[in-house]
Amino acid sequence: MRLKRLHIRYYPPGLILDYEKAGQEKSRCIDLLHLSPEDKIATGSFDKTCKLWSAETGKCFYTFRGHTAEISTLVATGSMDTTAKLWDVESGYEVSTLAGHSAEIISLSFNTVGNRVVTGSFDHTLTMWDVPSGMRLHTLIGHRGEISSVHFNWDCSLIVSASMDKTCKVWDAENGKCLATLIGHDDEVLDVCFNYTGQLIATASADGTSRIFNAETYQCVWKFEGHEGEISKVHISILLAAVVTLFYYYLQIHALS
Repeated sequence: MRLKRLHIRYYPPGLILDYEKAGQEKSRCIDLLHLSPEDKIATGSFDKTCKLWSAETGKCFYTFRGHTAEISTLVATGSMDTTAKLWDVESGYEVSTLAGHSAEIISLSFNTVGNRVVTGSFDHTLTMWDVPSGMRLHTLIGHRGEISSVHFNWDCSLIVSASMDKTCKVWDAENGKCLATLIGHDDEVLDVCFNYTGQLIATASADGTSRIFNAETYQCVWKFEGHEGEISKVHISILLAAVVTLFYYYLQIHALS
């Protein structure tokens, strides 16, 4: 099999693969794209199988069988009603309600495997949930202000959170323990994210600066200044070449050099 073209399908989220097999051109729709650091693509399909592909050659390494129904995706939503909900994107039906916070849920994030979701609330806590059962696994306590943003790293081992208490915290995703507190901002931290490899953490703050922290040493390695007001969003490019920050309607790109 030789992969010829790859198309992005926005809804339902997925891919369309055009490939050649035995001299014939074929096409297959794939749901649940998952990219791994080892240059492989794991996919779930409506043919009730999972497959592992080479991202370089398009070769199918393995086909995993065993599901008795098509493999579907979930969407998680967080609400001002203090709950989060999991929804099946194919049927549109609610799968489960995640209840336990005492204030609004402002941020949430799936891990890359899809079996865990973490929620961040104005009650100053984070909660980690088991997706299949909807059960609460850990409550992460330590911030002294509302949670503004939460994210897993790529290998699902760490969680990072941003808070109105001017700090970010790094948590062990397995046991929920706080590993470090990232300090330095003079005002509320409004957004936080890992880079693709999980080696760096980027923050955006109401103090008008963005910072980059080493995810292993927890030390600040870059500080970006230039916005005239609070920074609401931050993202590190996949090539580690730049950081993008958002201030109201204005974007700034900061070179990592």
